[in-house]
Amino acid sequence: MICIIRIRGQIGIEKGAKETMHRLRIRKKYSCVVIKDPTLIEMGMIEKIKNFIAWGEISEADYKKLVDARGIKVEGKLKPFFRLHPPRGGAKTRLHYPRGILGDNGKDINKLLEKML
Repeated sequence: MICIIRIRGQIGIEKGAKETMHRLRIRKKYSCVVIKDPTLIEMGMIEKIKNFIAWGEISEADYKKLVDARGIKVEGKLKPFFRLHPPRGGAKTRLHYPRGILGDNGKDINKLLEKML
């Protein structure tokens, strides 16, 4: 499973990247989407917007915590995205991983997610 968290806001983003984030359902800053089995097309979309998001492989335990803490049901179904807090303790949102949090965080996305729940 891959967790995608939007880090950057809407100002200064080109139209193509904005459309890609809209299709991935991460429309606002600090919103999160979990994709269970990403396809090649979804991975290409992630690669296109890597300068605006943090993403990585989420563990089953952290996914369960995310659903328990932030899962909202609408009409009996779980919403396809989660809204998160800004990272507690701060984060370097302008630099790429490992100096900041943008881009592919690998397994460290679980630490970032803990700071945001």
